[in-house]
Amino acid sequence: MDTVKDDIKLPKRILNTLLSSLAAGVVPRSGAPYIAIGRKEEIASLLESMETVADGGAAVRFLIGRYGSGKSFLIQLTRGYALDRDFLTADADLSPERRLCGGADYGLATYRELMRNLASRTAPDGGALSTVLSRHFSAMRSELAASGIMPDSPEFEKALRARIFGTLSDLENGVGGFDFARVLGEYYAASLADDAEKKSACLRWLRGEFANKTEARRELGFSVSLVIDDDNWYDFIKLWAVFARRLGYRGLVLFIDECVNLYKIPNRISREANYEKLLAMFNDTLQGRASSLGIVFGGTPQFLEDTRRGLFSYEALRSRLADSRFVEQGYSTLSTPVIRLRRLGDDELLALITRLTRLHAQQTGAGEKVSAEEMVTFLRAALVRTGAGELITPREIIRDYLTLLSILHENPSATFGQLVSDSFAPVADSASTEQLSVQTPKTTPAFTPADIDF
Repeated sequence: MDTVKDDIKLPKRILNTLLSSLAAGVVPRSGAPYIAIGRKEEIASLLESMETVADGGAAVRFLIGRYGSGKSFLIQLTRGYALDRDFLTADADLSPERRLCGGADYGLATYRELMRNLASRTAPDGGALSTVLSRHFSAMRSELAASGIMPDSPEFEKALRARIFGTLSDLENGVGGFDFARVLGEYYAASLADDAEKKSACLRWLRGEFANKTEARRELGFSVSLVIDDDNWYDFIKLWAVFARRLGYRGLVLFIDECVNLYKIPNRISREANYEKLLAMFNDTLQGRASSLGIVFGGTPQFLEDTRRGLFSYEALRSRLADSRFVEQGYSTLSTPVIRLRRLGDDELLALITRLTRLHAQQTGAGEKVSAEEMVTFLRAALVRTGAGELITPREIIRDYLTLLSILHENPSATFGQLVSDSFAPVADSASTEQLSVQTPKTTPAFTPADIDF
C-alpha cells in the first residue's frame, strides 16, 4: 500500500469548515475525503450496491455502529462519491419530528427534508430540485435546436411538448404517477411560457408543501387527485428514482441517518408502524418493486439488535437482518444488508491524527505543533485507558486531538507533555499499543480529493 498523502492543499473555505466541524464533533458535509482513513472494504461494498442501482436495480444497506464510530462520516463520504458518479442523492437525519410515518405528518417531514437536500454533481450542497429540472428543460431545447428545429419556428413548441410527453409517459404507471407526470409537464409548460409563479407552485407540490388538494388546486390552477402526504411519500420517492434516469442521472440514492430515533419512539404501536414502513422499503428494493433506487440507513447497535424495541423486536425484520450462523462462527462478510463498522486499527488512527496535524498546520500557517513521536505518545495515552482499546471512537480521538493542537497554537507557554500528562492516565507499554510506530503508517485514505469533484 502507498503512504498517506499529506501534501494536499485544501481551499481555505473547505479547510476551515472541515476542522471547525470536526472539533465540534459534527460530521462535515464537504471535505470528508481529505480525512478518509480506512473503511475501504465498507466503501467498496456500498459502491457495489450503487452499481446495482445504476443498472436499473435497487439496493438497501444498514450502517451499524456506536455513537462516534464513523457512521455519519461514512454516509457523507459515500454521498460525495455518489454525486461524483452522477447519481442524484438526498439525505435526512431522523428526529422526534421526522420519522418514516406517524401522526402530525412525521413521514412527510422526512420527505420534505429529503427534497430540501436533493443534490447533484453541480449542486452538491442540496436544493437541487429546480436546478435539475431547469437543466433538463434546457437540454431538451438544445437538442431540438441541434436537430435543426429553431426556437423561433412554429414547430419548436410542438416538438418540445412531444419530447416532454415522451419523458414523462412511463411515470404514469406508478402510484401517484399520473399527478406526478402532470405537475412536471405543467412545470415545463410554465418554463416555456416563462411563468415564474406557476413554476413555483409546481415545485411546492413536488416538495410536498401543500396541505390538501383544495390548496394545491388554488395555487396550481388545475386539479390534482392527490397531494404528497404521510402515507404516500415513499411512492413518490420511487417515482423520483425512475425520473432520475429520465433526466440522465444514474439513479437516486437516499441516505437516512440517526435511525436510532425510531428506536426511541416510546409508543409501541407507533414504533412498529415505522418498522413496518421500513420493512416495506426493504422489500421493495430487494424484490424488484423499486428501480434505480438505493437507500442507506444509519443506526446504532441498539436500534438494530434490541429485541424489545429495536428492529429485532419486529420478527419480519429480525429474520431478514440477523447474522447467519456462519457469521456467528467468527467469519465476516459485507455482502449482507447490514454493515457493522469495526473500530479503526491503531495504525489507521495514527494515520488519522497525522493527517489532522498537517491540515491544522495548513489552517494556522504556523507549522506543525506536534512531532511524529508525540503523535504516537498521544495515541498511546488515549488507548491505554481502561476499555479504550475497544470502545474509543474516531470522534473522541479527533475532538481531543484538535483541541490539543488548538491549545498549543493559542498558548505558547503550554507544552505537549504537560497537556497529555494532565489529561490522560500515565502511558504504559501494553500489548495493545506496542505495535504503534512513529513512522506514518502505510494506510491509504479511502479516497483522495482527486476522486471526488467538490
